Amino acid sequence: MSERHSPKLAVSVVFLFNGALFGAWASRIPSLKQGLHLSASELGMLLLLLALGAILAFPLAGYLSDRLGAARLSKVLALMVCPALVMVGMASNVLYLATALFLFGALHGALDIAMNSWASEVEKSLGRSTMSFFHAMFSVGAGIGAGLGSLSAWLVLPYLEFFILIVLILLPLLRLCWIPWQFHKTDPQASKGGFQLPRGSLLVIALVALCCAIGEGAMADWSAVFLTDVLNSDHGQAAMGYALFSVAMVATRLMGDGLVNKIGASHTVRFCGGAALLGSLLLLTSQTLYQAYAGLLLLGVGYSIVMPLVYANAANNTQMKAGAGLASVATFGYGGMLLGPPLIGFIAEWIGLRQTFALFVLLALAVVAGAWAFNQEKTLACANQTNG
Repeated sequence: MSERHSPKLAVSVVFLFNGALFGAWASRIPSLKQGLHLSASELGMLLLLLALGAILAFPLAGYLSDRLGAARLSKVLALMVCPALVMVGMASNVLYLATALFLFGALHGALDIAMNSWASEVEKSLGRSTMSFFHAMFSVGAGIGAGLGSLSAWLVLPYLEFFILIVLILLPLLRLCWIPWQFHKTDPQASKGGFQLPRGSLLVIALVALCCAIGEGAMADWSAVFLTDVLNSDHGQAAMGYALFSVAMVATRLMGDGLVNKIGASHTVRFCGGAALLGSLLLLTSQTLYQAYAGLLLLGVGYSIVMPLVYANAANNTQMKAGAGLASVATFGYGGMLLGPPLIGFIAEWIGLRQTFALFVLLALAVVAGAWAFNQEKTLACANQTNG
């Protein structure tokens, strides 16, 4: 098998592909809102529909990954999500847009499960941690998609034309994913689709995912607001805060596999939880913009590697099939991303925004406390012995 078609490259391309499509969509939300004259509440409900589509698709995607093979499903879904994005751009009214966003969310979420399951297979075949790198590729893809979307908006390119263009640019990349089917295992005994509540150590891992997702989702929506309302920074300085958080997350993910392979998954999660704890304390007590920036950098480091390890451990768990395990923890993760922003808003209305950021201290402590459940180093060692 040539290096050009290596399994690691194939999975990396799918992660980058899915991230780029989602970044492209997210970057043109303002244009779509303006084009269809949507109110803020209408847009909020539509975004919830997108997330709902993903959550409802998780169990079926987990079942199909186990039954048909994660690689095969990833490739099929990567092809299917492209016309779904174009359908979003074609929407001429709110009802059409709601249907298209639900479908796009379902296919994007299903691809998220399938590609993570495929990534876990490749990781086990290599006998070392690679999941953090794959998730970094998703972030890189999202940045590329968002950057091209911003450029298209600056050039006043209609969003439908941009969605068609980004699909045409990205589709040739999928040729790199067409490696032999027989590399990937299928499981004809896979349990039927349907949400399964994680149990045992996998439930702890799911709760860690929930804590990280609440924090990451809240940072996206509230970090800039914190810097403007609490520290009186201008909008440019506030935007820089989230940019620093994002850069720290991507950079740490690119280095994360080396850390996991050196010290193991449990210690890596403790390290990340400690970084998030220190970062949240710095942000909570910040009196200057630079102290807040330091806190956001550490929070980016803290949230970076945990979610890749959540997916890796869910796929390798011994209590559920890989696809079902991924679907169960992904539901907690997406739930946290949805819960985080409104939760911060509700608490801030009650006790104030600065005091509300103490929640991130508690979340970081929960991550540290749940690190014992991550035993990926044992799983990979067993897989390496099997491959040997």
